[in-house]
Amino acid sequence: MAKGHRSQIKRERNANKDTRPSAKLSYARVSVQKACFVLDAIRGKDVQTALGIVTYNPRYASALIKKLLESAIANAENNNGMNRENLFVEECYANKGPTMKRIRPRAQGRAYRIEKRMSHITVVLNER
Repeated sequence: MAKGHRSQIKRERNANKDTRPSAKLSYARVSVQKACFVLDAIRGKDVQTALGIVTYNPRYASALIKKLLESAIANAENNNGMNRENLFVEECYANKGPTMKRIRPRAQGRAYRIEKRMSHITVVLNER
């Protein structure tokens, strides 16, 4: 059991909070593996370059990540007062989400399972 009053515990928890601007997309209908192809391309790049990469990337996940990146940039400018020219992608990762299970009928009365995977995608920015 935690020590201290509830308000003291909350104060300590909020003091350790990460202040870097970020954006998170939960339950994206794209698998982690497919999202990571795009995320690996933009990791460590400055924001202008990263936006250029995801704009012209033909993958489906790049459209989702572009909106997420623009949201993280807006969060940095409005909430943290950071300059857009100094921002870069410090972290970006995709975690496994729930899987929708579907059944596909096959020959001779068999049924194959189709797994439609989801992911939680996070983009964290920082200033140079």
